[in-house]
Amino acid sequence: MNRRTFLRSSAALAALAPLAASVFAQAPAAAPANPKPRRTNPKGFMLATLGSAALKKLSVREQFQLLREAGFAGVEPSSAMNQAEVLAARDATGIQIPSVVIATHWAKPLTDPNPATRQIGLDGLLQGLRDAKAYGAGSVLLVPGAVTKQVSYTDAFARSAAEIKKAVPLAEELGVVIAIENVWNQFLLSPREAVEFADSFQSPFVKWHFDVGNIVNSGFPEQWIRTLGPRIVKIHVKEFSRKLRDTKGLREGFKVDLIDGDSDWPAVMAALDSVGYTGWMITEQWRAEGLSDREYLEKISAKLDAILAV
Repeated sequence: MNRRTFLRSSAALAALAPLAASVFAQAPAAAPANPKPRRTNPKGFMLATLGSAALKKLSVREQFQLLREAGFAGVEPSSAMNQAEVLAARDATGIQIPSVVIATHWAKPLTDPNPATRQIGLDGLLQGLRDAKAYGAGSVLLVPGAVTKQVSYTDAFARSAAEIKKAVPLAEELGVVIAIENVWNQFLLSPREAVEFADSFQSPFVKWHFDVGNIVNSGFPEQWIRTLGPRIVKIHVKEFSRKLRDTKGLREGFKVDLIDGDSDWPAVMAALDSVGYTGWMITEQWRAEGLSDREYLEKISAKLDAILAV
């Protein structure tokens, strides 16, 4: 199935759903001759993208419960959260925690010229690893730093690598992967360089947290996936529209509903299949106006189901 067919069929499916339900109730559907194996990737939700003020005012337990009821099996919290509160919410709701986002990686980047700032960033990474272990998460999401007017590419590479190496022994001890994410940080801009950077640590506990939408602006996610291959331990499901980028501004490109932008989901899923990825699909998606909180979460959950089914 190509992208155009996927979009057309998704719209048609939504329109015909009531009719299909009545027909299927009367007669069983014929099984295809060669049925495609059903993907069983678990669905997760990045907690920082809950969106509305009302949702953010809920207790952690209430947030976890709402996500569970909307069809998500897992949640991705921040390392800045109270560990005891997160554990209590996890245990009360039965929702899983597959990944933890390092809270310090933007404000206190590992590439900062100031060693004291880098130390705060490293301490934040170490705390995130401990949180992940406590929650039963397999990885932490780390932005490895950024290239800026003041930080050269060469310095960013050297500083980031040096600080991450300091955290590798703890990652190995705890059994938690440091998963580097591709973001708009002017750093690690190609899949080949991403491979080189991850492999430079010579540890199975430094891998990649791949964000689909972040690549659409400058490249093709399916190409990155095939190059990164088994280094991918988590996926962020995110949409991006080149049309909105070109007409309204760069970051406006994210303000499009899942499936309605330029993330080529049939190609992305085919690439993930080709590298044997069966892990978590965690949504980090912009929220449109006009839906209640529950409707918003259920809509994203259903769209993620559609992506998994292509």
